[in-house]
Amino acid sequence: MTTFYQEFQKVFLSVDCIIFGFDDNKLKILIGRRQMDPGRGEWSLYGGFVRNDESVDDAALRTLFELTGMRNIYMRQVGAFGSVDRDPGERVVSIAYYALINVKDYDDRQREEHGVEWVDIEAMPSLYSDHKKMVEKARKLMKDKIKTEPVGFRLLPDLFTLTQLQRLYEAVNGEELDKRNFRKRIKEMDFIEKTDLIDKKGSKRGAYLYRFNRRAYDEFPNFKL
Repeated sequence: MTTFYQEFQKVFLSVDCIIFGFDDNKLKILIGRRQMDPGRGEWSLYGGFVRNDESVDDAALRTLFELTGMRNIYMRQVGAFGSVDRDPGERVVSIAYYALINVKDYDDRQREEHGVEWVDIEAMPSLYSDHKKMVEKARKLMKDKIKTEPVGFRLLPDLFTLTQLQRLYEAVNGEELDKRNFRKRIKEMDFIEKTDLIDKKGSKRGAYLYRFNRRAYDEFPNFKL
């Protein structure tokens, strides 16, 4: 530890993670009851303080791994939240990140161990401090991103129906889409492949299953939905 900057006030630096999932045709976030003061018992995002030996991105990746046990998660920075009074405990600046995971890939035992729950974003309870603002900004960024990059497939299983895909886009955007126009647009995309497999969970007739072809997407120059 050096003696530089001794004349300046110190602040704490933390990360908070907005983890999105998609289940039962609803966009969900992973939250839990805060287990420390101040705000103990309040609904909160999962986060932690940045260590001296790690970058902010590394702190977010570590936090995500501690919570989910998963690596190679899609993660993007949302921004810095640093209102003077945002934390009643100390002067804390938080860097927020959002991540996309498949709910089915997340071990339910690990979820219970950390005391977190998947909550419908449309029925989100009151959150600690400015965490609601973090969620709102993250959702807006994801809505913009999903229009120009196929990031939504990270929330779906490897095989999915076109109805599932449409419900995902509707959940992210918070509005219904015209079925005919949506499917017409999807059929123009070579990287969304129709398989010979049929999902019969929804009806006796069933629906064809599709999959995302990463190699075909890499050769597709202009994605926009």
